[in-house]
Amino acid sequence: MSGRNVWTSSRERMRRFPELLAQCSVEAAAYSKCVVFTTTGNRELKKDLCLKEFEALKSCFINAVSYIYIH
Repeated sequence: MSGRNVWTSSRERMRRFPELLAQCSVEAAAYSKCVVFTTTGNRELKKDLCLKEFEALKSCFINAVSYIYIH
């Protein structure tokens, strides 16, 4: 495997990221709101505080990527 192919596929995935994010805007907004809410003031983000929102965003990304590569 050449290094060039690795960089090409990586660039292609990054080029598609805005499209994937747009498809998951509701989930991304919910996760962002959770992170902002839990870190307001002097509070720190702790593991699993926004797990439900993160899992929804992750699932959306997986579905969006699957859709792109199938179609």
